[in-house]
Amino acid sequence: MNKKSMQAFRLYPLGDTAIVVQLGHEINDKTHAKVRAFAAYLEQFPFTGMLEYVPAFTTVTIYYNPWVVSERGSLDPYEKVTSVIQTMLFFSGDGVKKQVERVVEIPVLYGGEYGPDLEFVATHNALTPEEVIAIHASTDYQAYMIGFAPGFPYLGGMNARIAAPRKETPLASIPAGSVGIAGKQTGIYPIATPGGWQLIGRTPLSLFDPARECPSLLKAGDRIRFVPISEEEYQRRKEQGQ
Repeated sequence: MNKKSMQAFRLYPLGDTAIVVQLGHEINDKTHAKVRAFAAYLEQFPFTGMLEYVPAFTTVTIYYNPWVVSERGSLDPYEKVTSVIQTMLFFSGDGVKKQVERVVEIPVLYGGEYGPDLEFVATHNALTPEEVIAIHASTDYQAYMIGFAPGFPYLGGMNARIAAPRKETPLASIPAGSVGIAGKQTGIYPIATPGGWQLIGRTPLSLFDPARECPSLLKAGDRIRFVPISEEEYQRRKEQGQ
């Protein structure tokens, strides 16, 4: 990521302890590359007083301790953070270790009780369930951000041929591991939670486990590949915790 590519940005406050860095206006790979590059720079070169950063579709939100940033009240904390970030954005293409893009395979049992809305998605798009599965599993998806629920990946790259509207009435609880479609996006429910996406399958993998060193299996920047599996394989992997 070169300096020129980072020149177009906008900064604005989020309360008294956070600042939002907007790096684009559209959800696409170009903006995502900027978000990843700046997040990588923050990870390797955090400024004094920075608490954490949260990358999203087009932004990176940075939380900070205003007392520390203001040098114990001698400076305006927001102005100080703004100045620091402007400098960081200029240099964020220098000295950053290249991010290794992971490809994570997600085994999925499609249809039946595990994907009760597969038929709806197929009918809505004048396809057969088998065609929906083939299309859904035929491409790699970009994990743009993690949000909504712990470990929930928002994925880009789904073929518009299998797009489907959200449910008119959301479900009170969707099982963990459910793979769904909403509009032109697909995602995976990491924990049991209410939701309104059309459910086409389920993975035996645990996407979120607070006992793990890294609780979320997926992270922004990952490439996701869905792999159809049989019910026997699903049960085997579920029992083995894979």
